[in-house]
Amino acid sequence: MEYIDAKAILLSADGAWFGCEHTANLYRGCSHGCIYCDSRSDCYAIKNFETVRVKRNALAILEDELSRKRKKGIVSLGAMSDAYNPVEKELELTRGALKLFDRYGFGVSIETKSDLVVRDTDILRSIATHSPVNVKLTVTSPYDELSKKLEPKAPVPKRRFAALESLAKADVYCGVLMTPVLPFIEDDSAAVLTIVEKAADAGCRYAYAGMKMGVTLRDSQRVHFLTKADKLFPGMKDRYCAAFGDDYFCPSPQADELYKAFADACRRRGLLYTMSEIVAENKRPYDTMQISLFDL
Repeated sequence: MEYIDAKAILLSADGAWFGCEHTANLYRGCSHGCIYCDSRSDCYAIKNFETVRVKRNALAILEDELSRKRKKGIVSLGAMSDAYNPVEKELELTRGALKLFDRYGFGVSIETKSDLVVRDTDILRSIATHSPVNVKLTVTSPYDELSKKLEPKAPVPKRRFAALESLAKADVYCGVLMTPVLPFIEDDSAAVLTIVEKAADAGCRYAYAGMKMGVTLRDSQRVHFLTKADKLFPGMKDRYCAAFGDDYFCPSPQADELYKAFADACRRRGLLYTMSEIVAENKRPYDTMQISLFDL
């Protein structure tokens, strides 16, 4: 385990990603080993990405930042580095951050592949009494064996769906984040529809797959992904290069058909699936609460 210095933890966001006004990363790097992770891109300048580094005095810095914010908002956790890396079980920095969000009246939107998030159900429920809470578990394939290849050190999908079921039963707003969908590897309709069915069965409120079924690739992330994919699926590098060249966004050849099937399945099972609907439903009780307080 390595420690690094940090001048700031809380950063501003534009609200486009699940309504978040702030982002926070307590760790740098991630040990899940997902072969497609965008955080390997050169623009983030994270060397040896699979080595998790802990930001020294992260909670003290975060508390100082939260205490000085006059306007509350929703904080995104896990956008760059999974907030529930295995070291979190011991260090509890994410749990500490959630306690601070609760104390200072902030909401939280968590993005993770780990079922460790269930440990913090008590604090999530407490935050939800005053601010929006949203827990997104990423599931790119419903098949455990395929997931072990693509995300070798992350909990398998079966465990993630079990975590979602636990959160839903505790009345925590949660859903499935279906990004990316890897062309030629994960982009079959049976897989996509299975994720939707499992999400609905677990009690999720939504499933989100972006606007297109595909993956983004750039610079060092692209090199890493194509190298790993070619070892796992011989010939896959040539297939990607022929189909997409150096394009940043690489959509599935049947992206339109897949998204239609996905959307139809979500409607049939009562799941939200557009960003605007997901955010609006998450914030609705608190908008109503504010109106009621104003009327008083």
